[in-house]
Amino acid sequence: MNKILVYGATGDQGLPLIDELLKNGYKVRAVSRNPDDFKAYDPSNVEPVKADLFDIDSLRIVSKDVDAIAMNLPFVFDKNIAQQWGENITKAGADAGIKKIVFNTSCYVAPKDNGLAAHDGRRAIEKAMEESGMDYVVIRSMVFMDNLTRFWSKPSITNNDTFAYPCSSDLKISWVCLNDVAKFMVASLSNSSVKADKIYVGGPEILLGEEVAERFSRALNREIKFKSLDPKNFAGAMSKLVTGSEEYEDVSIYGGMAAFYTWYNDQEPSPLAIDMEPAYKLLNVTPTYFEDWIKEHDWSRV
Repeated sequence: MNKILVYGATGDQGLPLIDELLKNGYKVRAVSRNPDDFKAYDPSNVEPVKADLFDIDSLRIVSKDVDAIAMNLPFVFDKNIAQQWGENITKAGADAGIKKIVFNTSCYVAPKDNGLAAHDGRRAIEKAMEESGMDYVVIRSMVFMDNLTRFWSKPSITNNDTFAYPCSSDLKISWVCLNDVAKFMVASLSNSSVKADKIYVGGPEILLGEEVAERFSRALNREIKFKSLDPKNFAGAMSKLVTGSEEYEDVSIYGGMAAFYTWYNDQEPSPLAIDMEPAYKLLNVTPTYFEDWIKEHDWSRV
């Protein structure tokens, strides 16, 4: 296995995946609407290509002469669209003779449909992978540590010494960093014995909100408090930052975020609390602890 076709190649999740693939000796064909996104890479190692997830012919073209697919796909709040993407990608890949596909769901995925369109859309993509005839691995990732570096979260920590998040005070979460998710994806590609699996991926600690705040306090050497946010209020505040209005549609990233965390908070036990030891042993991944991840970033007051 040498060349990997990467869908969702740009952005917070795609770039760590490309870096991890290159680190492990792979070449990358990176699907993007903007080839300039990859100027920083050696063109002999990263080949930018354009394709449209709704256009299977364009996917057939980019699927030629690659060994495997690794993908992060954007959330859509229409299960039928997600299903179409999954079927187009897997049909094009199978027709091109690709042997393996790995998908990072970018969120927890329930064992059965739960009525949340974004979650259920992920299950539709998984089903297309199962039926494709290719070896497949689904990385069902938990909540990303990297969320806390975003414009809708970081200022509360840096300016107000408050870790504010739409999780209830008793919601246990196995937080994972995006670099580790990339490691799991590449390890799944590289391990030929892992070929029909759905692997829940989190971090080495299962933490309550107060415990996350404690880790920030130790890492930054100042007191960080935890504030539990109502998911709908959180989504409205995020919408206001981007659009100028707290009003949002249910079928939007803001509505999706509110629905995700409302559902998580209502579950007992927490679906986001997972024992990672089996996955670490299976894929030989050394995890990143939350406090170490915090120290890798700048949390200076602005």
